[in-house]
Amino acid sequence: MPKKRSPETSRVLVVEDDDLVRLCAVEMLEDAGFTVVEARHADEAWFVLHERTDIGVQFTDVDMPGTMDGLALAERVNENRPDIRLVLTSGRHRFKDREVPDHGLFVPKPYEACQVIEAIHNAV
Repeated sequence: MPKKRSPETSRVLVVEDDDLVRLCAVEMLEDAGFTVVEARHADEAWFVLHERTDIGVQFTDVDMPGTMDGLALAERVNENRPDIRLVLTSGRHRFKDREVPDHGLFVPKPYEACQVIEAIHNAV
């Protein structure tokens, strides 16, 4: 099984269907020193993950349009790309960290930059 990369040396895939929320998340992570790749929904994120091998962290909203939501995407990533750290977020749902695939973490919306950055560093 491939080893998970350090968040500082890999790219963060931000998956968020709300353009303004995605823009804010990208800026927040770039300001913290991360290199970020964006996707508007889970289907686009799955395509990005097939095209790129440098993604080390996925930060995804749960509720999104398309053929799968963020939780289904996280489960699929866990099965196919276990080297990627998983961090989920939602304003509607609340998950315990143990409910996130592969020992990932959950950050409720609205979130602060420090919460997301800490979750990225602490996701196993």
